[in-house]
Amino acid sequence: MASLSSASVSLVRTPTHLPCFRSNHGKVQSLNRYSKTKTTHLSINSSLRMCSIAASDSPLSTSMYELSSKKVWIWTENSQVMTAAVERGWDTFIFSSQNQGLANEWSKIALIDPLFIKEGEIFDNAGERVATIFQVSTPSELKKLHPEAHHVGNVVIDLLDWQVIPAENIVAEFQGSKTTVFAVSKSPAEAQLFLEALEHGLGGVVLKVEDVKAVLDLKEYFNRRNEVHNRLSLTKATITQVHAVGMGDRVCVDLCSLMRPGEGLLVGSFARGLFLVHSECLESSYIASRPFRVNAGPVHAYVATPGGKTSYLSELKAGKEVMVVDQTGKMRTAIVGRVKIETRPLILVEAKIDANDQTVYSILLQTAETVALVCPHEGNRTQKTVIPVTSLKAGDEVLLRLQGGARHTGIEIKEFIVEN
Repeated sequence: MASLSSASVSLVRTPTHLPCFRSNHGKVQSLNRYSKTKTTHLSINSSLRMCSIAASDSPLSTSMYELSSKKVWIWTENSQVMTAAVERGWDTFIFSSQNQGLANEWSKIALIDPLFIKEGEIFDNAGERVATIFQVSTPSELKKLHPEAHHVGNVVIDLLDWQVIPAENIVAEFQGSKTTVFAVSKSPAEAQLFLEALEHGLGGVVLKVEDVKAVLDLKEYFNRRNEVHNRLSLTKATITQVHAVGMGDRVCVDLCSLMRPGEGLLVGSFARGLFLVHSECLESSYIASRPFRVNAGPVHAYVATPGGKTSYLSELKAGKEVMVVDQTGKMRTAIVGRVKIETRPLILVEAKIDANDQTVYSILLQTAETVALVCPHEGNRTQKTVIPVTSLKAGDEVLLRLQGGARHTGIEIKEFIVEN
């Protein structure tokens, strides 16, 4: 086990080549089970693989996640996990010093960057130390970890008595330092909590698994979070018709996040065109603002969810995720905290992209002053952000998200479809 007063360590190298497999494919020999030794708590008598990634920038990405700077290392003895990782561009592997043969075998299958672990330290092929590993099982051991002892480099912490509070303590202690702190995680859910602790999270995680699905799930988590870096293309649409249609069951979506002016959910009667329905964050003389709520429409309507998918409003429930979008197309994910379905009077809104367009886009919304659609963003020009549906009329311009109309369980597919 490494000393808590260990000197500073150098940074782990980030591979620059694209991941690919060698043409001389061969079978990976079965791997030995891990066995513990006295030299280090990380069971170095086994193959240890770690792969680092840097996720795309995420501006608001969530102030919470900052995935652009996060790294993921994966610790496994499973050759299928290795294959899945290489296929996804994760190609920095760490092996125990006794497993040079395994490193050579895997190098024949794929282009990898091998590193080696010995006595609580991780070394590159040239013998240069690139990280130090610490085992933490008590609060007193946790308190001994502080940035001044390491200055720069990489530190891997294995919290044997895994809890959220120690992760938060580590984030607070190392915040602002040049040390990149990783925590050993035994599931994607644990990894997510480490990456999000105290909003900023740790610098990275070591995903210790033998299951390919765990790697895929963590990758999907990164993909969903990185999605917020992209801006959706929103189209200007002109209202062609507005009229009352009677009563229906409408859905209020209450999120676990606050929304700002210009933000809302993408909702529509047809998946081919989703309207940007504004949140209830604006002050009103009728009712107190509720910046966590979107009065989204009837139960049948589609709503945009992460990964380019849609759900019916009736399918939303606490814990599910939706995409919050603003006037400029910037996205972020938000967790649903509650869904309220009540019978209310509805209004039908129809729009077209231009007068000659034969395609009609529509949405039904509750007839209420607090329900509004978001207007196009015109640079720095001062203009209204939203139009309440009670004031909406033919000729008004609103924002629309155009996409494929055919869907199967919320996933866009290519097939002939007619919806009216």
